[in-house]
Amino acid sequence: MAATPVVVPAPASKTPDLAYAALPNLAPPSAARRPVRLSAHGIERVDPYAWLRASNWKQVLTDPSALAPEIRSYIEAENRYAEAVLAPLSGLRVKLVEEMKGRIEEEDSGVPAPSGNYAYWAKYLPGAEHKQIVRSRRSGGPEELLIDGVRLAEGKPYFSLGDHRHSPDHRLYAYLTDESGSENYRLHIRDIGAGRDLPEAMTDVSSFAWSQDSSTLFYVKLDENHRPLLVFRHRLGTDPAHDQLVYKEDDLGFEVAVASTRSGRFVVISSTNDDTSEQWLIESAHPESAPRLVAARSPNARYTIDDWGDRLVIRTNADGADDYKIVTAPASAPGRENWRDLLPHQPGHRIVEMVALAGHLIRLERDDGIERLVVHRKADGNEYAIWFGQEVHSIELGTMYEFDTSTIRFRYSSPATPKQTFDYDVESQTRVLRKQQKVPSGYDPSAYVVRRIAVPTDDEETVPVTLLYRDGTRLDGSAPLFLEGYGAYSFAFPTEFDSNLFSLIDRGFVYAIAHIRGGTEKGERWRNSGRLAYKINSFSDFIAVAEYLSRTGYTSPGRIVASGDSAGGLVIGAVANVRPDLFAGMVAQVPFVDALNTTLDDSLPLTVGDFTEWGDPIHDPAAYRVIASYSPYDNVSARPYPDMLVTAGIRDPRVPYWEPAKWVAKIRAMKTNDSRTVLVTNMSNGHNDVPGRFASLDEVALIYAFALEVTGMHRPPPVAEAIAPDARRRER
Repeated sequence: MAATPVVVPAPASKTPDLAYAALPNLAPPSAARRPVRLSAHGIERVDPYAWLRASNWKQVLTDPSALAPEIRSYIEAENRYAEAVLAPLSGLRVKLVEEMKGRIEEEDSGVPAPSGNYAYWAKYLPGAEHKQIVRSRRSGGPEELLIDGVRLAEGKPYFSLGDHRHSPDHRLYAYLTDESGSENYRLHIRDIGAGRDLPEAMTDVSSFAWSQDSSTLFYVKLDENHRPLLVFRHRLGTDPAHDQLVYKEDDLGFEVAVASTRSGRFVVISSTNDDTSEQWLIESAHPESAPRLVAARSPNARYTIDDWGDRLVIRTNADGADDYKIVTAPASAPGRENWRDLLPHQPGHRIVEMVALAGHLIRLERDDGIERLVVHRKADGNEYAIWFGQEVHSIELGTMYEFDTSTIRFRYSSPATPKQTFDYDVESQTRVLRKQQKVPSGYDPSAYVVRRIAVPTDDEETVPVTLLYRDGTRLDGSAPLFLEGYGAYSFAFPTEFDSNLFSLIDRGFVYAIAHIRGGTEKGERWRNSGRLAYKINSFSDFIAVAEYLSRTGYTSPGRIVASGDSAGGLVIGAVANVRPDLFAGMVAQVPFVDALNTTLDDSLPLTVGDFTEWGDPIHDPAAYRVIASYSPYDNVSARPYPDMLVTAGIRDPRVPYWEPAKWVAKIRAMKTNDSRTVLVTNMSNGHNDVPGRFASLDEVALIYAFALEVTGMHRPPPVAEAIAPDARRRER
């Protein structure tokens, strides 16, 4: 693929973006056009803003000051413009933050999870942004502080506590920290008795697992391109520089992780992409032993294993089990030739997750977007389902350390039902409510309506849609709608309780989730019909939902705010190029919008691994044409666009900052109306939400204030003090 600079005349200037009435003449930044002609598969195209991509992007991830001055100057100019344009909303944003904070308990504590003689949990001190990890004796007694996130975060512009876990002998605590936002985690080992960390620490770690004797940590280290491909073994008390490489993944399209089985018998090395997986076992009691292959990777065959005492239990899509079945195999000979069906495949009835206990197997299933838990007794094969009263709900299996137990933990909620944590005895079939989420400012679930509807599409499919609105809301087309979607990476958009949403709903909004193709709400078929050559179905589904909700009175065209983050931002970008007239505004958080250029750049962390999701345009001309047909940046045209709020993170390793920057620059240069296109780039953070349970509300308030303003639900005061916006989001 050759790239040769060419000179292309600049287009005639357009009418500048208009800010709010208080700032009528504010002109937005105008990015310089430096066209680069690109060629692949005999197809030529011109990229006018390629210069915004930092050639030293790896260095920028760890040191944003290394960003080229010219690029930094432009990004900072965008931030200044955004600050000025959004200034009239500052009072509303402050009010929204206070509202949302009022729905969060100032002092909060998780439910202790038993493990041996101890129980471990997380808690928040009154007003604290970051959590503490604590434990006590299982039989009771004083609380013991293990990890103090508040203290660790002191004086740091960014701090995130990642995965953390006690050692099997309960003497040590391993934990990950990220102090940059670039997801370069550092692995620490806390001596609990001494109350301090051991001198050794490992860098660029993505996951870890303890050996059975607590003497060894296995961990995955990122390579130089930020890919998790290397597994090392660290013996406590030794220099990490001498850690032994245990496993190296040579296929750049795979990602590696390590974990322990609940029984503690095995450390499992998993190497996966979206279509294929392979796992290796290390005897945890013998950490120096070599990994043993479970089953060799085979195209389009995925599996995950757990230890079931006398055998392995395996969740797999092998043999055409698209929505997964469960098989067993002897641990001494776990190859596919020895797999025996335990629970056969049921098409459309997806087995999402399984938990192996000594005497039971628990599975989370999803059928047409509705979740349930099923308990299978090992001794006799009898099973039953745990049912829940509401059609639309979310179930999440909780932290469970122990293998030889009859108690499971799960969390239940619905869009209108605050989260409830239950312990459930699978033998007596009784549940105990261990925690009920409280809304301190007051909340009445009966005041809200939750619905699940099916929206027809032009190709005779039906898209599930989850709706939430206040009882009494007029469904005559006058209500504004906040519409979200994702549709990628097998992700099923959760229908859980989110107290923040009520700041929109109580102001008259209808909230909707479009469970579009590309996710797994309706099984593997739903996923496959929204990826690769069929990716366009994700976008047409989203449009079909917006049109249907307009026709049926939930809203009307021009009253909708569409929102998507990361790969969901791809949906927003693609839809903006096709049906911008449906929307009053669009929110794209760290959006994957320069899709063609990114999937052609195999040096980036996610590109090769994502070929199974988007296609491989480097080697496959057909995949190139498909991606080029919908890539938001490449399909921006001279037409009206709605008001847009776009966010980015300078340290984002998943969706690099230049994707939204280029997209905004191109929209602003080509759009034919005076809509506002605002780009907010966080100059220190990366892809994920800003850490801190209250600090993260700043961005939510920014999005909601934007939604309220563009739908005419807010009129700014005549004088408003500017508040610098933040932009931190999650993953592609």
